[in-house]
Amino acid sequence: MLFVVRLIIAIFILSTIGCEETNDGYTALYNGKDVQDWDCQCRGADKNLPKKVFAAGNNGEMHVFKDFPNEYGVFENKNETHCMFFTHKKYSRYSFKFDYKWGEKIFNNFKDYQYDAGMYFHVFNAKIWPEGIEYQVRYNHIENRNHTGDIWNSGSKFDWSADENVSTLESKTYLPMEDGGVLQPHKWGEHRALKDATYNGLNSKWNQCEVIVMADAYAIFKLNGKVVNVITNLKHKEGVVGLQAETAEIFYRNIKIKEFNENIPIEEFLGNPKNI
Repeated sequence: MLFVVRLIIAIFILSTIGCEETNDGYTALYNGKDVQDWDCQCRGADKNLPKKVFAAGNNGEMHVFKDFPNEYGVFENKNETHCMFFTHKKYSRYSFKFDYKWGEKIFNNFKDYQYDAGMYFHVFNAKIWPEGIEYQVRYNHIENRNHTGDIWNSGSKFDWSADENVSTLESKTYLPMEDGGVLQPHKWGEHRALKDATYNGLNSKWNQCEVIVMADAYAIFKLNGKVVNVITNLKHKEGVVGLQAETAEIFYRNIKIKEFNENIPIEEFLGNPKNI
């Protein structure tokens, strides 16, 4: 009887703090109610902004910009609601998963970057915007072009290979060296994902995202089950993880992480996508 009581208490505590382990070995990082378990920051000075920006949805998801009027920050209060929520803990070796889909409302600098958000990892300076590496979450509706799975380098360094059959460095897309990709010079900013990645734009369907990180050895970017970007020889070994609120209404769900105790060879993930 005592064991049962203790078990019930333990389950209650885990569900309350939003760190309940799921049946696939992952730990859920969002409790479906609020962001009390995260370090939240916004560009605006109002301390209550994070609670307003990162609101609970109707089905346990996070509804970003839920109660804000359409086009808030586009003409006035510009960039005030550029926000992020970071983990308290630093992570080094892990698989981080989340789903997202776009809403209808637009905000902040939408005219410049369209539907834009993202996930940061190996963050070594948690601010708005952070220094680290970004798994870009973005859809350019003007060009009907996916940018989810792109890498945005913000102060880090890594090796990245791309298709050389493109005229400009800015237009090059990820291509593994075994498929003819060529190691590229180090650069800041955008590193485009694999061409023709399967994605959901403005069709109200969810996208499944995953970043597999092994300290400074490598990071694998996946979108809807397919590898769309890979980097190796990272500058940093660990850092906090965060998700963005930037230019448009977005929904996040199934935010979870699974840690590893030691480096796993990259071939295990690239050769067997169902490994984890």
